[in-house]
Amino acid sequence: MQLSREDVLFEANRVCKNTLMETLQIEFVDFGDDFVTAKMPVTSRVHQPDGVLHGGATVALAESVGSFAAHIFLNLDEVFVRGIEITANHLKSTREGNVYAKATFIHRGRTTQLLQIRITDDNGSLISLCKLTTISLPKK
Repeated sequence: MQLSREDVLFEANRVCKNTLMETLQIEFVDFGDDFVTAKMPVTSRVHQPDGVLHGGATVALAESVGSFAAHIFLNLDEVFVRGIEITANHLKSTREGNVYAKATFIHRGRTTQLLQIRITDDNGSLISLCKLTTISLPKK
C-alpha cells in the first residue's frame, strides 16, 4: 500500500513523541520522491552560551532527517537501518527563526547509503552542510 505524503509526515511526527526529536521540537514538514525535509525552531533551547544555534543541535537535526530518509526509502520489512558516520560543516550562524534540514541521497546502495543534508535558515541561506552514512543490516 502506497502512503500519501500527509500519511508519511503524520507517521514521522507521531513516532518522534518522547524522543530527542520532540525535545528539540523537530517537525517533519515535507517529503517527496527523493527527499525529506524537517524544521527546528532556533530558540534558547538549542543555543550555545553566546546565543547562536549550537552545532550539536544542528547535527542532531541532520541525523534525524537523514536517518528518517533512509528508513522511508528502504524496505524495512527486510532490513533495519543505523547511522554509522556523520560529518558537518557549519558555515553560518543564526540566532532565531527556524532551520530546515533537507536530506537527499548521494548513494543508495543495498548495504550502505550516503545522504547529503543541507541546513538552511528562513531566508534559504546555507547554515550547515552535512553528510550521513547509514548501513542496512538484514533483520534475520
